[in-house]
Amino acid sequence: MNQSAYYRNKVIWITGASSGIGEELARQLATFGAQLVLSARNQEKLSTLKASLTKPENHLVLPLDLAEIAHADALVEHIIHRYGRIDILINNGGVSQRASANDTSMEVNRQLMEVNFFGNIALAKAVLPIFRAQKSGQYLVISSIAGKFGFHLRSIYSASKAALVGYYESLSMEEAAHGICVTIAFPGKINTPISTSALTASGEAHGVMDHNQATGMSVEKCVAQMLDALAHQKKEVLIGGKELLAVYMKRFLPRLFWKIIPKQSAT
Repeated sequence: MNQSAYYRNKVIWITGASSGIGEELARQLATFGAQLVLSARNQEKLSTLKASLTKPENHLVLPLDLAEIAHADALVEHIIHRYGRIDILINNGGVSQRASANDTSMEVNRQLMEVNFFGNIALAKAVLPIFRAQKSGQYLVISSIAGKFGFHLRSIYSASKAALVGYYESLSMEEAAHGICVTIAFPGKINTPISTSALTASGEAHGVMDHNQATGMSVEKCVAQMLDALAHQKKEVLIGGKELLAVYMKRFLPRLFWKIIPKQSAT
């Protein structure tokens, strides 16, 4: 499939667009001729990104905080006023974790769920009436390999990513008759700064680039695979290196999985 033709002129809303996977999604989609709505908390970074993209005049900076998303409907109205439609929502924004379940406070647990799950689905619900009226629309949801199984120092992060899977698989079944498609991406070790902003037990930023991220797949390759899966309307896509074998190991060789995975480094 010609991805440039598929994405040309589509209105695509990207959350978490100021860095990492979200930023690279914006860069690749802009080269394909998409019209982008760029969202994250840091307006300055979003404006810098917009200015660096192909045809910056085609793109819109729309700051948002996924922890405070009561105004989701107003954000959608703003996009519709500008473009008249929304073709794809890429729910990429989120925050990771670097703390044990025992040490993580309930406040931090709720904070992560608010950002990674409730903020995420609030946007999905706000966009859904538009998709239904258009009789078309796509969601690209960025889960994680941690949404397939739990891991050290990821208890609430893993729970939030698994919760997205259950929600969007249900939504996909319910809305297929309205021409709406869902693709869930499960990245493994990807070279992005996600670990630096991960929350510790007290809610502070981890502030360290983990070895697993630093040595992971390039973000450019990761995003290219995501966009290919989205263009082919795949239900899900696993992205990464040898760490993806753990997904199949858990399914087909669970006893081996439980011997090997607990010994792997958390960072």
